[in-house]
Amino acid sequence: MIVAEDSVLLRMGLVRLLEERGIDVVAETGTARGLLELVEAKRPDAVLLDVRMPPTYTDEGVRAAEAVLARRSGTGVLLLTQYVETSAAVQVLARSPEGFGYLLKDRVADPDELCTALKRVAAGESALDPDLVARLLRRRRTQGALDRLTDREGQVLALMAEGWSNDEISRRLRVGAKTLETHIRSVFTKLGLEPDAGANRRVLAVLRYLRA
Repeated sequence: MIVAEDSVLLRMGLVRLLEERGIDVVAETGTARGLLELVEAKRPDAVLLDVRMPPTYTDEGVRAAEAVLARRSGTGVLLLTQYVETSAAVQVLARSPEGFGYLLKDRVADPDELCTALKRVAAGESALDPDLVARLLRRRRTQGALDRLTDREGQVLALMAEGWSNDEISRRLRVGAKTLETHIRSVFTKLGLEPDAGANRRVLAVLRYLRA
């Protein structure tokens, strides 16, 4: 794991938190500059990266995330941000969605949630902050794109977009596997998307639809 965060105190806290939970931090940095070279040298499973980094504190982290993911080296990227910035997340998702995650810094208060997200992106899956997914869904609903979905189908779509497996969605919604499969088929039919057996591809298809 590589931690890239310009705030020294937060970076130290993240490193300690991860190491206490058995996650090996092979490097840390306070800038996005040179991150790609550091990834190539250390070959980490994932990078924990702030969206706003020096020198301009705008999109340095986003551009670094795209560069790391574009190399297809098997390194996942989890972006941390202070605010819900849908444009930044969608920009990365559109180009390199596999192994990408996006969390608000508030989630760091829950170490288990942070570590789970890191493990998911390291495994090539997605891990999106629920607030980000909710904003995307609200934006599309305002434009009428999701009006055909029932409330339950909307819940299923939101959890799929966050990257959860069918088993986890069933547990959270307290529905059986067959019932969930019916909801998923209905979601894809209404959105004009072909269902896919791979959970990650299904999530990517939904996210690409949301971006359309």
